[in-house]
Amino acid sequence: MNWLIQLLSPGSVALASTILLYSFVIFAGIYLGKIKIFGVSLGVTFVLFVGIIMGHFGYIVAADTLHFLREFGLILFIFSIGMQVGPGFFSSFKEGGVRMNGLAMTGIALNVVVMLVIYYIQSATGGNTNIYQMVGIMSGAVTNTPGLGAAQQTILQVHSDAYNVSQQMSMGYAAAYPLGVIGIILTMILLRKLFKIDVDKEISEIEDDTKASLLAPHIVTYKVTNDLVAGLSIRKLHTLISTDFVLSRIERPDGTVIIPTADDCIELNDLVLVVCSVQDEEVFNRFLGPKVEKVWEMEKGPIVSRRILVTKTEYNGVKLGALHMRSAHNLNVTRVNRAGVDLLATPNLRLQMGDRITVVGKLDDINNVASKLGNSMKRLNEPNLITMFIGIFLGIIVGSIPLQFPGMSVPMKLGLAGGPLVVAILISAYGPKFHLVTYTNSSANLLLREIGICLFLASVGIAAGKDFAETVFNMRGLLWVAYGFLITFIPLVVVGILARKKYKMNYLHIIGMISGNYTDPPALAYANKVANNDTPAVAYSTVYPLTMFMRVIVAQVVVLCFL
Repeated sequence: MNWLIQLLSPGSVALASTILLYSFVIFAGIYLGKIKIFGVSLGVTFVLFVGIIMGHFGYIVAADTLHFLREFGLILFIFSIGMQVGPGFFSSFKEGGVRMNGLAMTGIALNVVVMLVIYYIQSATGGNTNIYQMVGIMSGAVTNTPGLGAAQQTILQVHSDAYNVSQQMSMGYAAAYPLGVIGIILTMILLRKLFKIDVDKEISEIEDDTKASLLAPHIVTYKVTNDLVAGLSIRKLHTLISTDFVLSRIERPDGTVIIPTADDCIELNDLVLVVCSVQDEEVFNRFLGPKVEKVWEMEKGPIVSRRILVTKTEYNGVKLGALHMRSAHNLNVTRVNRAGVDLLATPNLRLQMGDRITVVGKLDDINNVASKLGNSMKRLNEPNLITMFIGIFLGIIVGSIPLQFPGMSVPMKLGLAGGPLVVAILISAYGPKFHLVTYTNSSANLLLREIGICLFLASVGIAAGKDFAETVFNMRGLLWVAYGFLITFIPLVVVGILARKKYKMNYLHIIGMISGNYTDPPALAYANKVANNDTPAVAYSTVYPLTMFMRVIVAQVVVLCFL
């Protein structure tokens, strides 16, 4: 059994031993991370702590191998996040998202301010915690692993011999992380008690707002009673009514149902099915006539409604109007569903892989267009690795560009974390315009992301484990925990009070926003449980893209400012 003992013994850097070690650290960490304490679990982050334990007991990995796996895991994780958040990154600045993102940026600034105040106070009183350890503590306090990775990668990029400094950052992160998760949840509870919030009332307000939503396509039937519009073509109607709408079907008084083209006319007593925005309903009521209740049971007749899946790459980024659905195929496009969200089918809307187009027309015509667009779920399950590795290739180049700023002793680089993140956001947001297929199903994206973060956390934990107990389990370690809690708690309380007292934000939006501000899934899970709906998740996703980007950049800027 010597071969087995040698394989499992600490200190071996053989390839088989390394793979065995990573496998154990990752599966044990994921399993233990599912255990809930007071309803809260650490999730995949527990891989870090299992890695620390194994490193403490003498398990090691060859330096080059560990460095490669750590950096490659970070790139996969960061790039997958960028591809996920990119489509909503720029739209998150619209409407209410501006205020939420402004508050989130205030929170990030306060995290840095609190961290610097603690650093200078403890330095002035004889403390021995350096700025790099404080950056690690801050990353753990805000539960942001990419920020830790970016800071470590920055310091190693400038000083290749700063490996020990990088490990100290990991220790600070590990010390602060658990109370970071708890601190977010405690803030939610404190705000609820402080403002005497009735959650049921907050939920009711959200439901009322949802019913009055003006964003989703709205389907309604009108009876034409206005003599002034009788005899007008659909083309002329579009010039008179400036809002975006689609006239899906017309039922004549004799019961005949047609799919209107631009040259078809509406007549008195026609029933017309209109797809528009809710706020425009009154416009059609005045132009056409009263709204009526009607069930359009087209499947029983020659005209049917179907959804077509866009799965051919040549239509990725093509404008909907370029397909000439009405003139060439005698079909009406009423809606486009993208990632579960219905969009108005305007001519300038660019299609993306995975879009579901709702069309109305004859079955043969629909089948012809379905064949043209692909309509194959199997095609969507195929990974688009070309776009992914083009993005990583460009991301590393962008991350290596030196950027000189006043007051910095060395040029700033986005690095192996920031570069791929920026490129992934840009590719996922604008790639379809250049016919790059950016579609990745959620399972594939999640798999890449989880593999990346597990490799990164396992590498960080194994490297930090050797000196972790000696460094953290003492008075200085307890101070690190306290520092982390202050960095977590103070900014959240300030932002929460500001959001509620000044901006009168709904409590469910606030708890989702502060979860997204710290990019913390366990806190979001708690918020969703409180709300019993997806409102916190919407607020989380609103601030998450910009927050994730800024956490990565800010961690690097702080490190560079003190070099």
